[in-house]
Amino acid sequence: MPRLAGKVAVITGAGSGIGEATALLFATEGAKVLAFDKNADTARATADAIRAAGGTAEAMTGDAGEEADVSRVFDAAVEKWGQLDIVFANAGIPGGWIPLRDQTPERWAEILRVNLIGPFLAVKHASRHMVPRGQGSIVCTASVAGINANAGIHPYSASKAGVISLVKTSAYSLAGTGVRVNAVCPGIIETGMTRPTIARLRELGREVQMGKLTPLRRNGMPNEIATMVLYLASDEASYVNGQAIAIDGGLTASMPYDVGQKS
Repeated sequence: MPRLAGKVAVITGAGSGIGEATALLFATEGAKVLAFDKNADTARATADAIRAAGGTAEAMTGDAGEEADVSRVFDAAVEKWGQLDIVFANAGIPGGWIPLRDQTPERWAEILRVNLIGPFLAVKHASRHMVPRGQGSIVCTASVAGINANAGIHPYSASKAGVISLVKTSAYSLAGTGVRVNAVCPGIIETGMTRPTIARLRELGREVQMGKLTPLRRNGMPNEIATMVLYLASDEASYVNGQAIAIDGGLTASMPYDVGQKS
């Protein structure tokens, strides 16, 4: 039997990258998927791809950092399919590489609004539907940038560290309800968000150097994050709660070292 048979899932940031890969994987495992994204065309494309493959999906457009939009998407899933079992709060924005002295409070506020307040709103409003049923799995996208330094600019790293704290504190806030809250912490993954950086490194002939940062000597792909999200969303992870799991090829397993060093 498919691992998510009979379950209803909402995925934010489902129009591309990790969100899109997860939406497609959830659907192949039997879930009904509501693909939520700020970009109407990409959200619709994800839902269309799921339906073309024989799955069940709908698309919605909105801002993952706006409470009214977040509340609306969960209400819509319940209204259409009668329940809400899984939420993947994945939507996020990059920080860019701006020197500390040139960063502005306005840019910090926007990154925190989407990357941290967005997952908070997902936990808040998803649990409203899950707690009465005594079950549910919420997975948030954090990052290795929230674990160690030098993986992201200051506000991005701070937002992802906040997501890690959010899932831990929320797991205890929802203690005894049957609702689990966890996070995935991707490493260097080739997505639309990271593609400009990787392309620039290719131009400079430094892509191989970037790949050497991990013991696996390569970058990750969105489907490699999606498989962990699938596990956390499924009943197989019924005793996994309040955790932030790094999927990073081993990037966070060691202190920084010279990428040219030989073992």
